[in-house]
Amino acid sequence: MSTWKSQATKPVMDEGLQYHIRCKEGDIAKYVLLPGDPERVDTIAEEWEESRKVANYREHRTFTGKTGGVEISACSTGAGGGSTASAFEELATLGGDTFIRVGTTAAIQEHISPGDLIISSAAVRHDGTSSYYVDDLYPASAHYEVTSALVEAAEQLGYTYHVGISCSAASWYCGQGRPGFKDYKQTFFENKVKDLNRAGVLNFEMEAATIFTLANLYNLRAGSVCTVVANRIRDEFTYGGVEKSIRVGNLATQILAEWDEVKKKRKKNYWFPSMVTK
Repeated sequence: MSTWKSQATKPVMDEGLQYHIRCKEGDIAKYVLLPGDPERVDTIAEEWEESRKVANYREHRTFTGKTGGVEISACSTGAGGGSTASAFEELATLGGDTFIRVGTTAAIQEHISPGDLIISSAAVRHDGTSSYYVDDLYPASAHYEVTSALVEAAEQLGYTYHVGISCSAASWYCGQGRPGFKDYKQTFFENKVKDLNRAGVLNFEMEAATIFTLANLYNLRAGSVCTVVANRIRDEFTYGGVEKSIRVGNLATQILAEWDEVKKKRKKNYWFPSMVTK
């Protein structure tokens, strides 16, 4: 293993490589998909017409290429807020501007079935990371343009989808109201699923709140689309259909790029529907 030196406040390796994702200037596109699973990055890139492997270090695997002629990157975050924040910080440093989480999720509303998609408009901040960036009363909201593009993509692809608030948990077991080892429980999380269900929250996942909070703090854009693999109310788990969220994320990127170009030509800061309907 090579030796290198840097300032400790913000370590940067030789040749400008970012410490966690091991990418440098020119490696990252404006539009970035963020799966949790490193292997899912390969699946995402297989949908592109061009792709190249940029880096693979720890839980962060990165590819860059083109989808529909649009330059795009994909970088895995690992599970949870901590590793997601590290990747997000470094991707933003290298020019990432628009981020879409693509992953899997567990529904906590009875009418949502495995195989459906959930597009998150906002997230309950139980992620355990965003609280170290800003007051807990600060909302974790998706960017409306990204959410709109994800809805448009799901419609074009004919997938069943739901739009609403997610809960980003800090752990997969106790943090989502599941018992821990040896059936370990605490009363404060035993009713978590029921309480969130009553509040109209759609699902559990682990990264959206971190991504949304950081994107808003840094004046960037973010959204999330996840394939449902479980329903906690019905106690069902059926793993499959991950390609749906991937295809929606890729298509939404193309849609956003088109909208961004229209905004640029019309010298507008914000997208609105009549831009493309009239």
